Amino acid sequence: MTGSSPKRSPLAALIPAFGDDPSGDRMERIRRSPNFADGVFTNPVTARMAPAGSMLKFVQTYFRKEERSRRAPAGKIPLYGAEATLAELAAPPATGLRLTWMGHSSVLAEIDGRRVLFDPVWGERCSPFNFVGPKRLHPVPVPLAEVGTVDAIVISHDHYDHLDMPTVRALAGTGTRFVVPLGVGAHLERWGVPEDRMTELDWNESTQVAGLTLTATPARHFCGRAIRNTQHTLWASWVVEGPEHRVYHSGDTGYFPGFQDIGASYGPFDATMIQIGAYSEYWPDIHMTPEEGVRTHVDLQGGAPAHGVMLPIHWGTFNLAPHPWEAPAEGTVAAARLAGATVVAPRPGEPFEPAVGLPLDPWWRAIATPTGQAWPPISDEPESATQPPHGASEPDSARA
Repeated sequence: MTGSSPKRSPLAALIPAFGDDPSGDRMERIRRSPNFADGVFTNPVTARMAPAGSMLKFVQTYFRKEERSRRAPAGKIPLYGAEATLAELAAPPATGLRLTWMGHSSVLAEIDGRRVLFDPVWGERCSPFNFVGPKRLHPVPVPLAEVGTVDAIVISHDHYDHLDMPTVRALAGTGTRFVVPLGVGAHLERWGVPEDRMTELDWNESTQVAGLTLTATPARHFCGRAIRNTQHTLWASWVVEGPEHRVYHSGDTGYFPGFQDIGASYGPFDATMIQIGAYSEYWPDIHMTPEEGVRTHVDLQGGAPAHGVMLPIHWGTFNLAPHPWEAPAEGTVAAARLAGATVVAPRPGEPFEPAVGLPLDPWWRAIATPTGQAWPPISDEPESATQPPHGASEPDSARA
């Protein structure tokens, strides 16, 4: 696939976590992509990647003492518990579809008898170094070795909080197929994943794995791991379709109208996994606010907010933005209530079946930094999250 040895900068050669730049045949394929222009991958809608406005103002906001304390929980994050998680995962989902949020954007999706692991990050820090960089706010819910066999590992893009070298190296010897955006395979090869166990896709290209159809779909973001950011690896959202169910994983993205097109082409979805954390007014084009995340869910469902469920991702595990730690969850619940959408907010490691639903328990409130303000009620949801969402089939046990 590479055609020639990868070309590394001297610094990247010394730091394996930086990965590799694409070269040879891989780079030739990138150059042929309709999404590659003037030497870089481009967004479907123009996006600013550097902080907007005054950098001095951003630094002052980010390091202000009273706000810094709110960017982490005031207490221990209540994991579901490894024993409970593994006990539930030992039996297949009764409805054919089950999701387990492992924290941040890592989700194990069980779809029609197959298993897909999205953006697995089991490392302690999302950083090229093990001694500095954003550190986990909670332990991994389940040891990686105990997750069990998966049929496909799907990566959205090559940022450290989505593509984790220690995790990839641990999975490299499992025989599992990696499905990634164009160019990301260069990183995987350096870390020990054989070329014949990876598939690289451009936007709207698909591949078949174990009876599932995996499709890379557009996103509004960027890429890069090393000091020299070449923009030679693509970023993507993902659609996974089985014989009976289909799900969507947003990866990282800013809002753009293309979500409507994705919904029209591949939706509606039994479940959407949508990025709603690490947003800021300083980078409004490349991450979504909770309100934009809910709008994305509605777009993907063809304007029918009550179809399927929305699982908020990209929050709670790492401190990556100036907003309060609990704000993404609170904002998503409020926006979903206004939109008439069904949102689920499991604890890390808590499996759930979208067709059955999940009680909406605001578990984050007990450990959020106190502000003296009363929390808004959760019971105002237009549709009880304990009931099967509109458009989702009931489990066999409920029909019996």
